[in-house]
Amino acid sequence: MTPGDVLLSALRGVTANKLRSVLTLLGVLIGVAAVILLLAVGNGSAQQVAASIDSLGTNTLTVRPNTAQATATGTATRPLTVTVTQQLGDAGLGHVATVVPEVNASGTAVAGTVSEPDTQVIGTTPSYFTASTAKVAAGRAFPSGDARDAVVGTTIAQELFPGRSPIGQSVSVDGVPFTVTGELGEQTSVGFQDPNAEIVAPLAAVQADLTGYGAVSDVLVAATSPSTVTQAEDEVTIELDQLLGATAVDQPFTVNSASTVLQTRQQSAQAFTVLLAAVAAISLLVGGIGVTNVMLVTVTERTREIGIRKAVGATRRAILAQFLAEAAILTLAGGVLGVVVAIVGAQFPIDGTTPVLVWSSIPLALGVSVAIGVFFGVYPAARAARMRPIQALRTI
Repeated sequence: MTPGDVLLSALRGVTANKLRSVLTLLGVLIGVAAVILLLAVGNGSAQQVAASIDSLGTNTLTVRPNTAQATATGTATRPLTVTVTQQLGDAGLGHVATVVPEVNASGTAVAGTVSEPDTQVIGTTPSYFTASTAKVAAGRAFPSGDARDAVVGTTIAQELFPGRSPIGQSVSVDGVPFTVTGELGEQTSVGFQDPNAEIVAPLAAVQADLTGYGAVSDVLVAATSPSTVTQAEDEVTIELDQLLGATAVDQPFTVNSASTVLQTRQQSAQAFTVLLAAVAAISLLVGGIGVTNVMLVTVTERTREIGIRKAVGATRRAILAQFLAEAAILTLAGGVLGVVVAIVGAQFPIDGTTPVLVWSSIPLALGVSVAIGVFFGVYPAARAARMRPIQALRTI
């Protein structure tokens, strides 16, 4: 038989029982679509993380208190307070442009009859809007002082003031009233919290009414340029050690740069992608096992056909080629449909993540689907090829 004859014979065999063929390729379809789509989700998650870290600013450092370290070593150190951050900013560090203290609070924001629970409140100074990537898109930032002014994120503005401008309106957090002076531009999420569901207010007002006058939550440090972040990190670490009376062993703070956070999150995203691909590969393997089962049933049902073909001169190779071709056609059709489903599915966000297709995964998934068809079709095809004509013809 010529390759064309083998292909035509295989197509007739596949279409002889359409329902069975559809159910068989459905398993491969799901497996291929899962591989491509889950890789796209992992890739989209990784790109979202990278974009989120970029939104933090490539020249920024974040200093956070780490009192557990000092407590574990039994060393008494000064807390990381607003006074300490002021001293850090006044130290004249060569590669540090700005030092901005932050205190964080959480509460229910209320405007009229509308409320937004778990609203994050950041108490800081006006320098926050120049050091960070949070920019005032409408209205103005608050001035220095302890006035109860506030700049709200886009989520807060939309939820509490639907259809109208929040500027000039009043919003209260746990009963503390603030006057909205501005609205932030939309920000990209870095973690599970929505950065647009925040209220930024003067440091003194937030400390007086919400957090008290203890240690700060964070210190935002802006380096003079992205190329001097490492030098700025070293300078900040040394200066804080002196200000807090700490050593490298018992530092009551941690200093993180955007690049450090990016590296950590990218590693997590890569591990997540590998896990998703492994899960999807299992589903593709299950689809291959389904091909074996169906092909075995097909061989059994077509025993007389096989006997007749052998009786009129069909070789083992021709029988083997036909059934392998049938398995390959089924899995290739399932693979092509799986690609279509994956491309369509990638157009919709999945759990907040926009999938980004890894185009190299498409030919790879198609190739694997055909390989699975051939691999899992070998045993049924070999079984058909080994049949003796006389025994096959005796089968009713």
